[in-house]
Amino acid sequence: MSVSKESVKPERTAVRSMADYLSPQARAIKPSGIRRFFDLASSRKDVITLGVGEPDFVTPWHVRDACVAALEAGKTQYTSNAGTIELRGAIGQYLSDGFGVDYDPGREILVTVGGSEAIDLALRALISPGDEILIPEPSYISYSPITALSGGVPVGIETFARDAFKLKAESLRAVLTPRSKVLVLSYPSNPTGGIMTYEDWLPIAKLVEERDLIVISDEIYAELTYGSRHVSFASLPGMKDRTILVSGFSKAFAMTGWRIGYACGHHELIGAMLKIHQYTVMCASNMAQVAAYEALTSGMDEMHRMMESYNQRRRLVVSGLREIGLDCHEPQGAFYAFPSIASTGLSSEAFAERLVQEHGVAAVPGNVFGLGGEGHLRCSYATSVAQLTEAIERMGAFVHKLDAQG
Repeated sequence: MSVSKESVKPERTAVRSMADYLSPQARAIKPSGIRRFFDLASSRKDVITLGVGEPDFVTPWHVRDACVAALEAGKTQYTSNAGTIELRGAIGQYLSDGFGVDYDPGREILVTVGGSEAIDLALRALISPGDEILIPEPSYISYSPITALSGGVPVGIETFARDAFKLKAESLRAVLTPRSKVLVLSYPSNPTGGIMTYEDWLPIAKLVEERDLIVISDEIYAELTYGSRHVSFASLPGMKDRTILVSGFSKAFAMTGWRIGYACGHHELIGAMLKIHQYTVMCASNMAQVAAYEALTSGMDEMHRMMESYNQRRRLVVSGLREIGLDCHEPQGAFYAFPSIASTGLSSEAFAERLVQEHGVAAVPGNVFGLGGEGHLRCSYATSVAQLTEAIERMGAFVHKLDAQG
């Protein structure tokens, strides 16, 4: 007896979880620890947020006007994949004048969609499966996940408050293996505010050369230093060709939402990054590049005024944290304080959760920044003096309540 096709019922396929379709790397990545505390903060209307890593200033008027003029002029097309030659030329001049490093705008500078894309491109261009990527910690939270997504192995190097969170040569040497390939540097540091001087860099540069490492130097906070000028790792003898310098406009020029960054380095390294960039985002926004050019060429006065404001707030926050009983090293760069909360007996997570829930202050627990972060709290002082003053008062009330509870 023949059976019609219509009468044959197909076998049921077992229902799979959507997670089964994901790559192992995507499944393994944890959600951002910073974003979790933004979500907690949204549960209260009166929360003061010290967790956002962006300026509270608005992009200066003349920079916004330049963007509007570009729109009105019809500059809405793609630019060169590497960015406009005008902006690349301005970046090259800026780095030469300010930090003593010289790059060819035609071959050695790439404009990216924020500094974050530059870091991603650099790691993807450099990593072969199993390569070890050395990351001084506490550090910006993206380095390790991007390394893992690219097939590399992130290796943390702990830094300490007793050393002002500087990277020490002996700590670097202790983690070196035959698979070590890239050293990721981030000074001035997010989250600690630590910096490195020329003398601090010399033994690091010696090890980099001895062990034939490539360096990715994230210098997004280069302009935000207090008392001493930033020293670019690429400016050290013999280090320029070994270094991919990453920076951008977000922090110093109050342009986080414009998403304009850049990478500079040896033309073969930048060329490899450019190929990946071509196949992913193609180019950064034309109008945003016009605004960035305006900021670099005519925005120094506003940048310096913002820096002085951060310096005032830095002194206020550090002295305030110490007065309420929290030990806090003095940050010399960026716009973060990284006080120790170890004396309270709470973990970083527990302290941060209770602080936002009971007293309405949102800060980021130090453990999300890797080795050495536990027992600390990241507090951004890129907010108003009035808000900072109120936040310190609320934190003081919380600390005193913990003391009373024994």
